[in-house]
Amino acid sequence: MSRRSIPFILAVVLVLAVATFAVACGSGNSSSTSNATAAPSTESSVGASSTTVVSTGTTGATPSGQPIKIGTSLPLTGARSVPGEAAKQGYEVWADMVNKNGGLLGRPVELVIKDDASDQNIVVADYNALISQDKADLLLGTYSSILILPASAIAEKNNMLFISPTGASPEIYSRGFKKVFMSQQALSPDLAKVWANYIANLPVAERPKTAAYPTIDDPFSVPEVDGVEAILSAAGIKTVYKTTYPAETTDFDSIVNAMKGAKPDLVMHGAQFEDGVAMVRAMLKADFTPTWLFQTTAPAQGDQYANAIGVENTEGIFDAKSHEVTAPTPGNAEFVKRFHEMFGADTTLPEDTADAYAAGQVLAAAVTAVGSLDQDKLAEYLHANKVETILGTLSWDEAGRPQGEYMIGQWQSGKFQVVLPAIAATTDKIIQGWKPGTK
Repeated sequence: MSRRSIPFILAVVLVLAVATFAVACGSGNSSSTSNATAAPSTESSVGASSTTVVSTGTTGATPSGQPIKIGTSLPLTGARSVPGEAAKQGYEVWADMVNKNGGLLGRPVELVIKDDASDQNIVVADYNALISQDKADLLLGTYSSILILPASAIAEKNNMLFISPTGASPEIYSRGFKKVFMSQQALSPDLAKVWANYIANLPVAERPKTAAYPTIDDPFSVPEVDGVEAILSAAGIKTVYKTTYPAETTDFDSIVNAMKGAKPDLVMHGAQFEDGVAMVRAMLKADFTPTWLFQTTAPAQGDQYANAIGVENTEGIFDAKSHEVTAPTPGNAEFVKRFHEMFGADTTLPEDTADAYAAGQVLAAAVTAVGSLDQDKLAEYLHANKVETILGTLSWDEAGRPQGEYMIGQWQSGKFQVVLPAIAATTDKIIQGWKPGTK
């Protein structure tokens, strides 16, 4: 059991108790329906959470019959709203394309999307409501391990398949659940393994000697940072600073000043979006620019990240990467084309959008192969088979752990490029370190 499991389990027990009471009293959520081809939606917000029902239009092969209702709750507001909105776009593109190609089992797909406001209590109440009140036939997951941990427990308790676009915390898959899956390639301890091995194998003269590891208190970020530290420490790179800060932290001056005093050559920052941006701003303010900088989550948010810290300050920053818009994976070109048709030709396509689309692909593959909505058979199929997605070929072990490898991206000349592994690279150049202020 991890050092954070016991307090977390107690928290989940409390959350479930609160959610059970909330469901017993009725959720108070309302729904509205939209039938536009580009999947716009109207939202009704009553109380703590809002619900959107999206039933996309169809052309060509037209699905018919009772819609298959697919429920999800996403952090559309609150601390995780940036990737939450991106995931919503991915689900909407997936539903649109499925319906344009005949639906699932010949029936149209209807999305029911709730806003969990980045809150564990609300996400539990939302999934209870999706199952008991909205009568969802299938579920898709929320965003962020900290929300997936309690949400997936609700799905498992109700014997429903739960496929999420994120959820890389090992804790999610250590509970003996049979129906929880993630549509990315690996769990968080291995997310940055390719990068850590690259650093560890640099020539001695180029290899950093010391490292700092600031980390948000999050079940996704902590294991990823620990995984990198283990590899770098084994290569002789000394840890000179390490801290875990609360998720609500907004002032990073003291952390940055402590890191600056420790003089690390490399900083591995376990972050979400907002704290990732705030940390870089604090580092620049303190004139603390270590040779190497890797952040989790934030750098892969594209223009939102670049605009937040200044595109000139992105040069050389690394992050793990699950999707590349130019990848020749099955269906990727069609997905990218439809995304831009729905959300604008100049709109950046975040990888969180692609991850959510891939979650839909995994769900559709299982339903199509099984030929029914039988939750047990759907889970059994995914445990035993590989699925081709826009992220590549995905597979899972008996606990639902994904069995693949992430790409590593780096900001270069204002663009987030794939640099590792070489077979997936979009450039043959790797910038040796972080170079803020580069035009």
